[in-house]
Amino acid sequence: MNKKSECEQAIRSLAREWLETLPETAREHPSWSAFKIWLGEKHYSHYLNFRSVAGADYDAEAWFDDALGQNWRR
Repeated sequence: MNKKSECEQAIRSLAREWLETLPETAREHPSWSAFKIWLGEKHYSHYLNFRSVAGADYDAEAWFDDALGQNWRR
């Protein structure tokens, strides 16, 4: 189990890194599910393993949205 604060920092950073790998047309509406697949492929999925009242997946998606300016989706 990882510390939630460390996971938050990593998810935010990795989200921005992942976004740079996308073609320009795909950057307008980044996909949380595509990002999760990328995390698994890069062996970063352990950052989705932390304690959370709302659920780790919910919190991580919120950090992803926030880091990429997608809060309007919430």
